[in-house]
Amino acid sequence: MRQTLTEIYEARVNEGNLRRDPAQHAVLPALESLRSWLESTPARKGGLLSGLFGKAPPAPPPGLYLWGGVGRGKSMLMDLFTEATAIREKRRVHFHAFMQEIHHGLHEARKTGIEDALAPVAAKITRELRLLAFDEMQITDITDAMLVGRLFGKLFAAGVVVVTTSNRPPEDLYKNGLNRQLFLPFIAMLRQQLNVVELESPNDYRQHRLKGAQVWFCPPGASRGRIEEIWSDLTGGAAGEVLRLPVNGREVELPRFASGVGRAGFYDLCARPLGAADYLAIAEACRVLVLEDIPRLSSSNYNEAKRFVTLIDALYEAKVRLIASAADEPERLYIEGEGAFEFERTASRLREMQDAAWGTGRD
Repeated sequence: MRQTLTEIYEARVNEGNLRRDPAQHAVLPALESLRSWLESTPARKGGLLSGLFGKAPPAPPPGLYLWGGVGRGKSMLMDLFTEATAIREKRRVHFHAFMQEIHHGLHEARKTGIEDALAPVAAKITRELRLLAFDEMQITDITDAMLVGRLFGKLFAAGVVVVTTSNRPPEDLYKNGLNRQLFLPFIAMLRQQLNVVELESPNDYRQHRLKGAQVWFCPPGASRGRIEEIWSDLTGGAAGEVLRLPVNGREVELPRFASGVGRAGFYDLCARPLGAADYLAIAEACRVLVLEDIPRLSSSNYNEAKRFVTLIDALYEAKVRLIASAADEPERLYIEGEGAFEFERTASRLREMQDAAWGTGRD
């Protein structure tokens, strides 16, 4: 029997995976309405060309722009909605990763000499998707600011339902950005095409859950159950999906990602030939990173140790909350061999990142 989103939410509350929140609860009917429309309306055919020949498909209802402070449960609600919507033509993606894909698609399209490189990129999306769910919309780059208006115009014209989360209202996107007056029509488009809803919960659940909690575990084997509990608590019991972040024409993968929380093993991120750009992309995508099985470091795994230092620097600068299991305490992870002296700075940062207030200042 089909459960409504409210019933699914209440079941997770009763299971102890969520705490009931009136502000979150109030958003569920709007998401349920979108879900019902998507499940009951036949898929359109023809993408951007639909409606030119024969009967036009029914116009979709307005999508949703859900904004509010960090840790209020926006990503969790969007994940719950996306997972429960029983259609195949859907995608949930971090906004940063999506824009990276768009730029890559434009680069490939331009190689063909096409006049409007955006046309085939948008056409592919509208052929494949009826629901596009973005996590953490933010515009900080002039190139993105000039692109999103045309792109979203094509998505809306083709009837794609858009649901997005953000930490700020539409009017604050690309605030004080270069040539911002050229961006203002996009803000008006968002207001016209999406219902803008503020998630007004006073609670930062992510910080409440971690405040005063142990976030560094050693040895790793004895901590797996506790880390699984933290993951479940932070993600509302979500299984998590692979997050692929395009970086400079290739992809960096996080094995599990849900509700702004990433999860990976040390060797997933530090044994592969990744660099600062990859770690910066991860730090931008995640508000919390669960990193498991950090080994002792020495000259025998020097390359992995160097990457680990770069990863921690990226997480530190971005104020990402770190949950980690390791072979020892930070100060004893790297005590001899080349690089041991330089690691003292990283150990100090790891210790600072264990503080209960770490990450509370991130936008």
